[in-house]
Amino acid sequence: MSKIIAAVSITPLGTSKTSVSEYVAAAIKVLEKYPEIQHQTDPMFTILYGDKEEVMKVIMEMQEAVFEKGAKRVSVLIKIDERRDKEVKPENKVESLKKYL
Repeated sequence: MSKIIAAVSITPLGTSKTSVSEYVAAAIKVLEKYPEIQHQTDPMFTILYGDKEEVMKVIMEMQEAVFEKGAKRVSVLIKIDERRDKEVKPENKVESLKKYL
């Protein structure tokens, strides 16, 4: 099965306040059910690494969790990096970059 690195940003719309932390937390909690998905959250995105089908399934569940939290509309931005010549983990990409800095 092919592994991917995905950057996902899930933004609730149609809420009564400008803070989105509680909605983001609902999305992140979905990852607790998927220990096989490596993940890291930063201020703008959550990076997911794992089997392509599982990562896509998780993203859909994360989106649904934000709806369940009360958002009336949800915007999802996904960026996917898939290599088929070799397996590359997120930390490999960072290590490669550091060689040039």
